[in-house]
Amino acid sequence: MQRSLKWFASATTLAMLFVLIGGALVTKTGSGMGCGRSWPLCNGQWVPDDITPELVIELSHRLVSGLAGIMVLILSIWAWRAIGHVRETKFLAVISFVFLVLQGLIGAAAVVWGQSDFVLALHFGISLISFAAVLLLTLLIFEIDKKFSAASLSLDGKMKFHIYGIIIYSYIVVYTGALVRHTNASLACPSWPLCSKTRLLPVQFHEWVQMGHRLAAAAIIIWIAAAAIHAARHYRRQPVIYYGWIIALFLVLAQMTTGALIVFTELNLYIALAHAFFISCLFGVLSYLLLLALRTRRAPVKAAGHSPGEAAPAALK
Repeated sequence: MQRSLKWFASATTLAMLFVLIGGALVTKTGSGMGCGRSWPLCNGQWVPDDITPELVIELSHRLVSGLAGIMVLILSIWAWRAIGHVRETKFLAVISFVFLVLQGLIGAAAVVWGQSDFVLALHFGISLISFAAVLLLTLLIFEIDKKFSAASLSLDGKMKFHIYGIIIYSYIVVYTGALVRHTNASLACPSWPLCSKTRLLPVQFHEWVQMGHRLAAAAIIIWIAAAAIHAARHYRRQPVIYYGWIIALFLVLAQMTTGALIVFTELNLYIALAHAFFISCLFGVLSYLLLLALRTRRAPVKAAGHSPGEAAPAALK
């Protein structure tokens, strides 16, 4: 039973990742209206007779999202019954399903009535929360065998500040990136990292949207690098924290690289999808660090030569 739950949770997490990438594919290929102003049917038909690439992409995304919704509901109920005694389980179970339904409703409303670019930019972020909740639920399920316990961790105030601050700020960065896509500002600036080789500042709306995202992304790269350095100095004896930040640093650098390549390749589809993939994985890692921070005790005051990632002297215990 326990093994089956782990397999199903892993499959559900993968399905949610496909939902995220599928949503990005719909946006980047301009397939949002592939089924016309009809939802959940395509052009009001169960079996559309006019098959276009946009219709296939949009309909596939709807089918994958629907299947993922059923899987998330099953996982939520199954996890509730199997590991409901774990403090975070019920909260994550509710969040994962509610936010998945919410993103579906926003997508449906956008098709039927239309929405502003600023509202549509919320769509990816809401899906991201559902994905992160499913991922954390899966990790809790894998903790059933008690091979790892967050209670053994000890974090100082600076590390907790990094974790709380970066997870909140990352959501802002995600929104600015989604806004770039929905306002069709991906190629508004033909140069990188500056908007133009001949001038420093943007001069029109789409350029400001693009450069706003680049500046927000630059700030999170610097912040994650600072957190990774802090982890390397003080948390080598707590591998889950140390490697968590190393992975986060790799992912945010991959995110930056694919962002630059989008400009250089003039919106290559595969690179654009990789861009969405890396931010999804990064948010998942940051969410897990947040979960650990919420479940751990604060490190004791640091004595001479003692780091928060090391065992505290007897006098401080």
